[in-house]
This record gives sequence, C-alpha cells and structure tokens, in this order.
Amino acid sequence: MTAAPAGRKPPVSRTPFVLLMVLLLGGGLLGLLLLNTALNQGSFDDSRLKKQNSKLSDEEEALRRELEQLSAPGELARKAQELGMIPGGNPVFLDPVTGDVQGSAKPASPRPSPTPTAPATLPVAPPPATPVAPSATTPPPR
Repeated sequence: MTAAPAGRKPPVSRTPFVLLMVLLLGGGLLGLLLLNTALNQGSFDDSRLKKQNSKLSDEEEALRRELEQLSAPGELARKAQELGMIPGGNPVFLDPVTGDVQGSAKPASPRPSPTPTAPATLPVAPPPATPVAPSATTPPPR
C-alpha cells in the first residue's frame, strides 16, 4: 500500500454511523410498538367502560320505572291505607300577610271499614260411618 499524501486524511470507518442509524430506527420502531400497544389497551378499556355504562344505564332506567310505579297516586293511596292512614279533607290556608284563615278545618274521619262477608258455604256431607269392632263386654250379634 501506498502512504496517503501529506494533505489527505486516512479514510474514516462508516461503522459508527451505520450503527447509530440502526439504533435510531430500532428505537423508533420500538417506540411506535409501545405507542400502538398503549392505544389498543386504551381502546379495550374504552369498550369495557362503554359496556358498563350501558349496563348501568339500563339498571337506572329499570329503577326509575320501578320508582314511578311505586310513587303512582293509586299505589301511594293503597300503601297509606295499609298503614292505617286516612285521607284528609279540604285543606285550610292561612294568609301570612293578613293572618286570615281561608277554609274551615275539620278533623279527618276514618272511612268505615268494609265488613267481611261470610264466604258461601257448601253443604258438607256427613262423614262415612265407621264399623265399630265388637268389644269384650258386648256379646256378638247372632
């Protein structure tokens, strides 16, 4: 080999540059893989939470319907009657400015309780006669 001229530098190896580029590309690909995995995990969590939200919305709607059914006027009146409450009469109002009472107060009177009617009775047949075994004191019939 011949020696390099005095003004020229010896050739530089490209190995460090290539190695740096491979490491940068590998790091970029690894970063993209991690980002994609995190996004997919977020998508799975989002799907799970949407299903849970839908289930809870259905449960809320069912509870709302049950509440509306239980707070219907007829149901409230029935429950109040079961508890022994009686309906009040017309309300009396007090005018806060003048102090006048509008209406007349009357105590609530209980409704007459319905008298239970006797159920219709069907004729009952007499029980069948049972044969009596002869006792030791009674002589057997001849």
